[in-house]
Amino acid sequence: MQLLPNLLIIPVGAFIGILVSAPVGPVNVLCIQRALERGFWGGIAAGLGAMLGDGLIALCAALGVGAISGAVEYHRTTIQILGGLVLTAFGLKLFLATPRFVPEASEERAETLRDFVWDIPQTFFLTITNPGAVLGLFAIFGGISTFVEVSSYIDALTIVAAVMGGSLAWWVGLSHLIGHFRHLVTEARLRHINQGAGLLLLGFGVVLIGEVVLKYAGVI
Repeated sequence: MQLLPNLLIIPVGAFIGILVSAPVGPVNVLCIQRALERGFWGGIAAGLGAMLGDGLIALCAALGVGAISGAVEYHRTTIQILGGLVLTAFGLKLFLATPRFVPEASEERAETLRDFVWDIPQTFFLTITNPGAVLGLFAIFGGISTFVEVSSYIDALTIVAAVMGGSLAWWVGLSHLIGHFRHLVTEARLRHINQGAGLLLLGFGVVLIGEVVLKYAGVI
């Protein structure tokens, strides 16, 4: 019985975590908006939800690429519609909501991760209902044997932990970077940022739902 993982799995998994977190998509847009509006811990809270979502998808992929990816593909339309509806709802809410700008003074006084904990399940749900993220991670895990062998449950759990670590490192670094520019953001600018982010999320949702409608109509 193998008790120690292949150590090469750790950097490969961390790279995968960064790779799936970095591209601009609905979750990235929301996390950046949260970091601008609420500061470092707001961005971290949103990033934690994304990290947990990536971890769950990676765990499913690592433990059963063939069977689970087949089930995901079979239910892709349902996942895509659900994800589109969620993104549309989030986009409308963000576009219409009054910004809750957290100034630097408030951060020094009391703001912690606990103040923004509700963002964690929101971005988690956005991540696991994003068909692109789900199928992308399954595709990556399907071809991972080219770089490193995952031959046991210890290896599988290690690479999942490494993916989550890489994802978390990305969100911490991004939130920290945004923190350096937050002093340039006023409430008026934040309102425009929120409206732009809301429109982007709404656009992502419409595209997901529109693709399903066009497929059923035989257009694509």
